[in-house]
Amino acid sequence: MEKDPYSALGVARDASQDEIRKAYRKLARKHHPDVNPNDPKAAERFKEISWANDILSDESKRKLFDEFGARGLEAGFDPEQARAYKHWQEGTRRSPSYGEFASEIDLEDLLGGLGGFGERFGFAGRRAPRGPRKGADAQGEAPVDFLDAVRGGKVTLEFEGKGALQVTIPAGAEDGTRIRLAGQGAPGPGGGAPGDLYVTLRVRPHPFFTRDGDDIHVEVPATIPELLRGGSIEVPTPDGAATVKIPPRSANGRRLRLRGKGATKRKSKERGDLYVTLAAVLPREGADDALDRIAEEMEPLYAGANVREHLGRAR
Repeated sequence: MEKDPYSALGVARDASQDEIRKAYRKLARKHHPDVNPNDPKAAERFKEISWANDILSDESKRKLFDEFGARGLEAGFDPEQARAYKHWQEGTRRSPSYGEFASEIDLEDLLGGLGGFGERFGFAGRRAPRGPRKGADAQGEAPVDFLDAVRGGKVTLEFEGKGALQVTIPAGAEDGTRIRLAGQGAPGPGGGAPGDLYVTLRVRPHPFFTRDGDDIHVEVPATIPELLRGGSIEVPTPDGAATVKIPPRSANGRRLRLRGKGATKRKSKERGDLYVTLAAVLPREGADDALDRIAEEMEPLYAGANVREHLGRAR
């Protein structure tokens, strides 16, 4: 049974882009491998919802799927030619003059005899030569995980009609990066060499990392004592956990930089930076009375100070 991206995300076929985006983000947060380590079912579910989002978040892909199903998303698929062939098939079914031989008609011969219509599909009114020829190049897109794009290396990607292929992702690849897979295009007619497959990478969003050029950003929770007194905490990086020092009297939203922990720069091969934004976290529920007492004790410390003075008066 053909996979259905609408069912995978749990949205209706007429769902808006906003509904699709919200459904994907909710499911991605729940099933991401970083949130469910060593859980193959969660990893498989994450791949499924990422595949579905890749189709439904792209209006052109969504239209192709709605009209042709998963076949419309295969590399090298030509929707205009498919519509023309479908129209021709429907015509032969309606015409009794073809009779039982309708299914044996060579579409190339048929289009070759239709003048300008045949030229539109490259037949130019005659049968193409039958000698060995290089196959046509194909175009396709493939979703990749955020960290695979940042780190680079060999990954296995699924392609409609081709199955799983091992692909080398260049370190620091961005959304829209185009790579060539030699010999993975259309077969060569007459025994000729196959064409190539050109793949455009679509980077999936990460649950907590974001990217700005070659720099990566992450928001990390910190307790009030950690912000006031300072201290060392562990933070995630694309290379694994790292330790950073919080300076004493750090304000909520303070940003710390880890040099060389970002994405690889394509030209220089150096790496960008990782920026850690500290987010203050209040104590757990049930500590409200104690927090009120602490807040009351702190009020005199602000006596005579206007902490918003730099904002000036509203105009």
